[in-house]
Amino acid sequence: MATQTKDTLGTDTLDVVADRGYYSGLEILGCEEAQITAYLPRVQTSTNQSKGLFGKRDFKWIAQDNEYECPAGERLKWRFETEEAGKVNHKYWSSNCPTCPMKPQCTTGKYRRVTRWEHEDVLDRAQDRIDREPECMQVRRETVEHPFGTIKSWMGSTHFQMKTLKHVSTEMSLHVLAYNLKRVIKILGSKPLIEALQA
Repeated sequence: MATQTKDTLGTDTLDVVADRGYYSGLEILGCEEAQITAYLPRVQTSTNQSKGLFGKRDFKWIAQDNEYECPAGERLKWRFETEEAGKVNHKYWSSNCPTCPMKPQCTTGKYRRVTRWEHEDVLDRAQDRIDREPECMQVRRETVEHPFGTIKSWMGSTHFQMKTLKHVSTEMSLHVLAYNLKRVIKILGSKPLIEALQA
């Protein structure tokens, strides 16, 4: 979608802001390759933090050594790679986990394993941009959440009336068109809108 927007605007570069969980790593990699700068928070897929354990962000990535450093200062070494859903992931852990005094805060298993996607540096850079400019997420919420909230309110407690992706997409497009027309009428007024349509 960002690539289409860039083409439509006829620009060489584009900055986009996305919400957590509404993207895939491959899409962000594609954005970077297309000179589209993505600002987005990392998806937290692990339940460790909700269990009171260290999260992945507590482990420092040391790129030059291809290792992680855990909160106890131990190095998690590369062990093997796997391919999951077309993505190559690398697995890391330390042999010292079983005797570590911080193990109860880290894992309930024998070893704390950390997984890293082969292009995870792309996601790290996107998160770094959000950390440096957190206000961009506030702007996104102010401009994007309002239309969706309004449309959801219009729809009431019902879900889409149509079935199949094609028909639901059409229904959603009609909701968006109605929202946009209502906004234009509110901003310009109905008379200037009619004049513009007749021109």
